[in-house]
Amino acid sequence: MPGNENAARNPWKTAALAGMASYLDAAALVTSGIAIGGYYAGPLRLGADAIGALLGLQTLAFAVGALFGGRLGDRFGRRKVFTLSLVLYAAGVLLLLVAADPALLYAGVVATGLAIGADLPVSLALVNEEAPAGRKGTMVVFSGMLWLAGIVAVLVLSSFMGVQGLTGGRILFAHLLVVAVAVLLLRLTLSESAEWTAARRAADARTTARSETIEFSRVRDLFRAPTRYALLATGLYYAAWNLGANTLGQFGTFLWTALAGGEVAQFSQLTLVGLPVGFAAGLLFMRVVDTPSRHTWFAAGSGLIVLAWALPALLGPGKVTLVAVMLISGLGNSFAGESVYKVWSQELFPTLLRATAQGVTMAFTRAVAGLAALGTPAFALGHPRPLFGALFCLALTAAVIGLIWVPRLPTTAGSEPMAPRTPASGTSRRTAV
Repeated sequence: MPGNENAARNPWKTAALAGMASYLDAAALVTSGIAIGGYYAGPLRLGADAIGALLGLQTLAFAVGALFGGRLGDRFGRRKVFTLSLVLYAAGVLLLLVAADPALLYAGVVATGLAIGADLPVSLALVNEEAPAGRKGTMVVFSGMLWLAGIVAVLVLSSFMGVQGLTGGRILFAHLLVVAVAVLLLRLTLSESAEWTAARRAADARTTARSETIEFSRVRDLFRAPTRYALLATGLYYAAWNLGANTLGQFGTFLWTALAGGEVAQFSQLTLVGLPVGFAAGLLFMRVVDTPSRHTWFAAGSGLIVLAWALPALLGPGKVTLVAVMLISGLGNSFAGESVYKVWSQELFPTLLRATAQGVTMAFTRAVAGLAALGTPAFALGHPRPLFGALFCLALTAAVIGLIWVPRLPTTAGSEPMAPRTPASGTSRRTAV
């Protein structure tokens, strides 16, 4: 296919346009938190329960979108899914932009959640599959830089636009709409993944009866050794780490104003202080992620995340401890958390189950986060220190999984893990792609 040859010659173009799923994911998360939890709350009379329901529903919709979108991407192609998902994303953002009552807000958060959930696992698979040998981890981590860029863009707007109320929220959602439409148009120039096309044709061409060999193209194979261990490890790691990150992303503004007595603009400005360091650390991780030192940097990042959540758990949530959580965990997340989860998810699963597996683990993670979000505002007001104690325990759990379990998992044929690994008990290192 000529288009595939063209895409292979422009891996950074593919990484940038497909990786914009991470930008739109982060920007939607933070924008919804600021706009619904801050700017829209007063004019639309949204209480803590309504805010929790809206943001929780968006996260649950992401889970549903990831579950089905990932499988559709493995079955019908990366390009079709991430094109249709962006159309739905733009429609959802438009509803949030024009919303004058809670009904449109509910419709908008469901549409945006479904769309970005379907987009993300498929787009990450495309980035990995079109990246050149020896640079796959680098380009997947680059999507994490775009995730950070999405946060920066929203925080800059909310910090300096000097507009409050409904107008402030509408400006933030207008930014999402403009970016989504631009990315959609540019993505139309991308071709289908050559690796997926070859694997799909090979799987469809098989006519002989299945023997003891596991072809790893059907959903049931995802739950057989060795991929089931990878599914459990990556799913549990991502869910445990994400509860803290999701709480800070969706409810950071709410926690800052309700527990620390701060202002929305002040919170956004303080958050921006640590982002240049996060960018620099992310660039560093891009240089080491495909080398044997990845595990060392991951250990350091995990330690910083655990330390960050320990502070408000031990000292209580206040302005100082909340700022510390943002800055310290932000640095740690450059070497751990979502970025390294995305890299593992490309290495540990074969081509025709890669997006499916990510969809399952993302769906599980966002479902857990969505259910937790339903009660987070009310629980934070009544029991602030136990909330942060729970987030500390989850960060510690994620660190243990990433440091001890994941390095022992076997990788699929054709992947290029740089961190040292030993096969898990009873598994084979060779799987068919």
